[in-house]
Amino acid sequence: MRRKGGGIVGRIGLAEVSNPSMLPTLRPGDRLLLRYGAPVRPGHVVVLRHPFQHDLLIVKRAVERRADGWWVRGDNPHASNDSREFGVVPEELVLARASLRLRSPRGVQRSPGSLAGWAFSAVRPLSRRLRAR
Repeated sequence: MRRKGGGIVGRIGLAEVSNPSMLPTLRPGDRLLLRYGAPVRPGHVVVLRHPFQHDLLIVKRAVERRADGWWVRGDNPHASNDSREFGVVPEELVLARASLRLRSPRGVQRSPGSLAGWAFSAVRPLSRRLRAR
C-alpha cells in the first residue's frame, strides 16, 4: 500500500507460531498474516521484539497502551512470557499486527470429512476480543 508522497504505509508478511503461549487462539505451527506498521489497538494480536532479547520475535495480545508502550499478554496463562515478566514493551519494539490465522494441516486425517472441517476452520480473522482470565 502506498500513501500520498509515495511512501509505503504497510508491508505484509508471514510468521509461524512456535510455542503454546497463545493457546487456544493460536497453536504451534499456525501461520499469521502480518501487516507491518499497522495501527495497534487493545485486543490485537501483535508480533514484537522481546524487550530483553531483541533478536527474538514473539507473538502476544496487546492489552493496554500505557505512557511508555504496550502491556502485552499471552492467551495461555500457564505458558506465557509476557508483560507480567518483562513489563511494558516500548512502541518501537511492536513490529506488526496479525490479521489472519492460517491453521496448519498437521494432524488432520485425510478423510473427506476431516479435510473439509480443516478447510472450513483453517483461515480465520483474528478477533480483537480479549480472553477472560
